[in-house]
Amino acid sequence: MEKYISVMETAERWNISPRRIQILCNEKRISGAKKQSGVWFIPCGAKKPERMKSGVKKENNITLNVLSLFSGCGGMDLGFEGGFCVLKKSVNTKLHKDWKIRKEGTNWVRLPQNKYHTVFANDIKPEAKAAWCNYFGNRGLDKSSYYLDSIVDLVKLQKENKVNIFPEDVDIVTGGFPCQDFSIAGKRMGFASDKGHNGNKVDINAPTVENRGHLYMWMREVIAITKPKMFIAENVKGLTNLNDVKEIIENDFSSVCNGGYLVVPARVLNAARYGVPQGRERVIFFGFKKSELKKEALEKLSAKEIDEEYDPYPIPTHYVENDNQSDDEMPFVTVGQAFVDLQEPNKSADVSQQKYSKAKYMGKHCQGQQEVKLDGIGPTIRSEHHGNIEFRRLSKEHGGVYFEELNNGMEERRLTIRECARIQTFPDDYDFIIPKTASDTSVSASEAYKIIGNAVPPLLAFHIAKRLEENWGRYFGG
Repeated sequence: MEKYISVMETAERWNISPRRIQILCNEKRISGAKKQSGVWFIPCGAKKPERMKSGVKKENNITLNVLSLFSGCGGMDLGFEGGFCVLKKSVNTKLHKDWKIRKEGTNWVRLPQNKYHTVFANDIKPEAKAAWCNYFGNRGLDKSSYYLDSIVDLVKLQKENKVNIFPEDVDIVTGGFPCQDFSIAGKRMGFASDKGHNGNKVDINAPTVENRGHLYMWMREVIAITKPKMFIAENVKGLTNLNDVKEIIENDFSSVCNGGYLVVPARVLNAARYGVPQGRERVIFFGFKKSELKKEALEKLSAKEIDEEYDPYPIPTHYVENDNQSDDEMPFVTVGQAFVDLQEPNKSADVSQQKYSKAKYMGKHCQGQQEVKLDGIGPTIRSEHHGNIEFRRLSKEHGGVYFEELNNGMEERRLTIRECARIQTFPDDYDFIIPKTASDTSVSASEAYKIIGNAVPPLLAFHIAKRLEENWGRYFGG
């Protein structure tokens, strides 16, 4: 187990002031340093950071702390952290010449590491936590920063018992609050949801603010507690045409901290327009703390039409059919391109490629009973499993069209776990089939489908994160 020492002890070891140690910790320049109850602790084996070269601006070395809510397996978190591999065809270097892309073989590139650091994550699904900790723990994030609790319970614990659950010095709060009750594919109960914050049915007399359709209000509570410079909320496109739900949520977010946040009009982003091989549309809300914004930024972001240079929404990099694309945009990434180098399950060494639903074909009248189009955009990966997962290929009898594959003895089967992850743009080093450990539950194929389908595509999140990173100085200063 890692041993930690105090700021004072570290200062004596390195012959520098305690104040300098605290500054280095806040700048995230001491690997593994962690903050508990406002006090920094440093790993015994930590090395003294080298002096920064002269001429390097502080702005280029700042770290932005992210508090992640409804984190799931970390699609949004990975996008904000950066430093993961995606298809070469998914990145438009014409439009993003400044991105420091590193080539990884013939078909892949590694996206740059961003300035964000995830300091808190949470979800109610043990399998999501297990997958998150397994992956992000290997990247150096503190596994203990992931709370397996309902956000409702965490807020109540902090407010009623005055226990510091949420970290201080939070720059951004992100959250994809549960969307089943706004989804076109669901019952669309919205604010009248009958599911509680812990996923169970609620009693008819239970406070509706705690039901699933109102969980964004608890995200609002976390914003009020942590007072970040900005927040990002994500949900399904169906929310935008369900009565006046979008406007109600915008107004509720705007009123936090006595009207202290400016919420720009929410917009729907199609992941396929950002290099994701999937027609996944999500509505994104941005909120900015008024008192932190530069005067000009406040004016520009408050305008009816936001200037392009201040617009927080990332510019599309790929086009799909019927889009009014620019000359610099690239064609959408296809499913076939996303599956490059993948072997059939019986030949693959990747456990996530070996596993797939064995649910039989149930007829065209049921959801998920068609095969994917390899030359088209992938279907939205849903937070469901088994019988609702699309087929990689169907038999001729069931209408399959990949005759060459069938003639070569390839069987009818549904998408594997890895193929779903590829469509979502999770890197291949993210494992989804995980054995039980002393601290976390196991993750089965059935649960893996669910947590992948619940996630924000990491590449879409990367575009959002990078756009904000590029504009951070324009919004808030150095």
